[in-house]
Parts: sequence; structure tokens; C-alpha cells
Amino acid sequence: MNKYRPVRKLAELTSEFMADAFKKQGFAATELVTRWKDIAGPEIAAHTEPVKLQWPREVNGEPAEPATLVLRVEGPVAIEIQHQSAIILERINRFFGWQAVGRIVLRQAPLTRPKARAVPPKLDAAEVARVEATLTAVADDGLRAALGRLGAAVKRR
Repeated sequence: MNKYRPVRKLAELTSEFMADAFKKQGFAATELVTRWKDIAGPEIAAHTEPVKLQWPREVNGEPAEPATLVLRVEGPVAIEIQHQSAIILERINRFFGWQAVGRIVLRQAPLTRPKARAVPPKLDAAEVARVEATLTAVADDGLRAALGRLGAAVKRR
């Protein structure tokens, strides 16, 4: 009997609990948020982010109405995004394959952007070689080189 769990991707693990958070904001599918840049295009996504989908209440016997997408927009480009709303709607509905969104409402506010990661400085080749030289017990050349780079990076910090 195997006592270890199978290895799972981080995306699989986070999607389970993130789905509930997205559903609370009206997103039945997380793709509208996670793939916003692909859906809206990089020029629009650079200044916008989806906040929530507002679905109208169902009326008995009536066909379901499309949702309203609430977009957070940086203040200076709000008018430009408003003029591009028809393009955005078309891209969203083409992505989903049906008329999921019928209207866009803009909310002017700063975007919540993730902080950019700092690019680590280049490793000193001499330091890598010194660390590699201490790893004579490692027979695999590729593993020895990787451990040498890791050791040099740790020493640098």
C-alpha cells in the first residue's frame, strides 16, 4: 500500500478553493479572470481587470439574460475602454462560445497588480566552479553542475 499521495500541480490545488471565491463574485468559470489578458488582449488588459459578473434574476418562462461584467479600469483610460466596450464584449462572448456577457460597467480604481519579481544577479562562474569542485562524490555531471549553481546562489545571499 502506497502511503504517499500522488504529486499534483499547484494550479490543480489552488483551483479547488479559488473556485468558491470566484463563484461569490459571479464567475462560474475562473477563465475570465485567469485568462483575461488572452481574452481581452494585452492592450486592454494592461488597464483593466474583471471584478465580478452580475447575473440577472431568472424570470419564469423567460430566456436567461446575459450577465453584466464589472471591470476595474485605471482612471485616465476609462473613456477609451468605454469606447472599446463592444470589442471587449465580442471577445468575451467569442471566448465562451455564447452570449455570456451583454453589458460592461466600468469602475474607476487602481488595478491590483502583482509585484514584479526582481531579476536575480548573474552567478559568478568562479564561485560556481569552486562549489562544483567540492562535489566530487556526485557522479552525474548535470547534477553536479546544477548543485554547483545552487551552492553559488546560496553563498551569494
